Amino acid sequence: MEIALSLDELRALSLWTAECAEQVLPLFEAVAPDDRRPRDAIEVVREFGAGGKRTKAIRTAAWAALKAAGEVDDPAAEAAARSALGAAGSAYLHPLANPTQVKHVVASAQYAAYARELAGGDPMAMIRWAVERAPNVVRDVLQRYPQGTPGRSRLGELHQLIEAELRRPSTS
Repeated sequence: MEIALSLDELRALSLWTAECAEQVLPLFEAVAPDDRRPRDAIEVVREFGAGGKRTKAIRTAAWAALKAAGEVDDPAAEAAARSALGAAGSAYLHPLANPTQVKHVVASAQYAAYARELAGGDPMAMIRWAVERAPNVVRDVLQRYPQGTPGRSRLGELHQLIEAELRRPSTS
């Protein structure tokens, strides 16, 4: 079954996920200051979110951020790079009623919270930050999808927390 999903909604989602990833990018850059791959992933998805085309460059940057994540020995830096990967991946949310698609919505915030936690910070502060800044369109899009399939790991717990908060009716 297909879900209604406009290009404008996808762009708004991408801008929000880029904001989430930017919050923890310094954790990666402190460990690998000369590695621009996660920053590049955030920048290309931000360009898309601002009205650019959804091009192969976004996928290429996403794969590069994933590679960067695998090349650092610091767990918080790795999670920060994966947050950038999640941001770039948000541009490829498919309009399919499939629980796995929810990861495209929450991955950037999920990995940002995990990066904060691994760096000794409060993951709930990151989750609150992300949820407070989520535009209504992110919540509206998420409501169209079935519950996600987060798994049973710590990352899965963070996914569940973010998804639950985003699905909660907004008070604004």
